[in-house]
Amino acid sequence: MSTPHEPDEQLDRSSEPVVDKPVDHDAAARRYLAVQQSAEFQDLRTTFRRFVFPVTAFFLVWYFVYVLLSIFAPGFMGTKVFGNINIGLLMGLGQFVTTFAITLAYSRWAGRELDPRADAVGARLDGEASH
Repeated sequence: MSTPHEPDEQLDRSSEPVVDKPVDHDAAARRYLAVQQSAEFQDLRTTFRRFVFPVTAFFLVWYFVYVLLSIFAPGFMGTKVFGNINIGLLMGLGQFVTTFAITLAYSRWAGRELDPRADAVGARLDGEASH
């Protein structure tokens, strides 16, 4: 065991310090733009939008229906379902349930559909960067 003043004997002191290579930002930008304009990337973006836009629209409509009903239909929202539980409370809790359900659905969908394709596009970009 080494003390604070003694070097750790397990460290490899034979290697040279790591020096970052200079980055050609113009070449990196050209590679990125080429990938962005590729059919694979466009398909990836279209796939993402086909999932995200409808789900976002659904959630926004659901949220604004809840808000508008609470403003313009307090009698309806105050309707008791059982005990002191009313429609407004159930709809409010439904907002949380919907948020978690959308998050879970997106996570599963992305892991199955989006991530493998995004990884392939990223690997292509990385592969072109090594040339």
